[in-house]
Parts: sequence; structure tokens; C-alpha cells
Amino acid sequence: MDSIDKLLSELKAEYHKPANSPSKRTEEVEKVKLDSSPLDSSLFTSSSGKKDVIDNILSQVKQDFERKELLEDIQNQEKIEEERIKQEQLKAKQLEGVKKQAQEWLNKLEPLSPEGLWFETFAKNYNSQLEAAIEYLQAE
Repeated sequence: MDSIDKLLSELKAEYHKPANSPSKRTEEVEKVKLDSSPLDSSLFTSSSGKKDVIDNILSQVKQDFERKELLEDIQNQEKIEEERIKQEQLKAKQLEGVKKQAQEWLNKLEPLSPEGLWFETFAKNYNSQLEAAIEYLQAE
């Protein structure tokens, strides 16, 4: 008897042992059965030959690995997207803080003081005084 046929028959024999005398091997097989998708029982009873049985088993294992890899890829992409969103939220929060600080600085700025006159000239290159104040305060 071929070694693969022998192994398959041993697994089949252990799997079909009575419940009142479970062996350690049977318990391991049951655990594996619960933890992963079970093999199609038609693979063991197929009359298409040993090669087809092995090909079917290998194909099923390959599909399981591909599904697991795809799931891991999706989970990694979700983590990356969540991190990107957190970073954008943090930047937006920081920008709001800087805007508030710049607005307070503008409110305190004396327009006719030397700094106010200088800032007036500086702000001409920007769309708004707030934008200029943000740039000025970040450069300090």
C-alpha cells in the first residue's frame, strides 16, 4: 500500500474510533477540525485516483492560505487607513489651534505700531491677514 494511502487510512480509522475510547491523536484531529475548515469527505472516497485526491487537498490548502493572506492584507490596509485618518484629524486640530492663536495675535496687534505697519506690508502677499499671521507665527 502506498504511504499516502496508508496515512489517509490511518487518519480515517482514528477519526472513526468510538467516542468512549478517544486517543490523544483523535482529540488533536477534532481540534484541527474545529479550528479550520474541514476537508471535503469526498476527497477520501473519490474514485478518480490518488493524484486527483492529492491535487484536491493541495488546492483546498492553497485556497485557505490565499483567503488568510487576503484577510491579512485587508486588515493591514484598514489599519493604515485608520492611522492616516488619525493623522489628518491631528493636523486639523493643530491647525485650529494655530488659527486661534493667530486670531488672538491679530486682535492684540496695534495697526499703527512698527510691528503692525511691518505686518501690513508682510500680509499683502497672502490671501488674508489670518493666513499671513499663521505663517508668521509658525516661522517664529
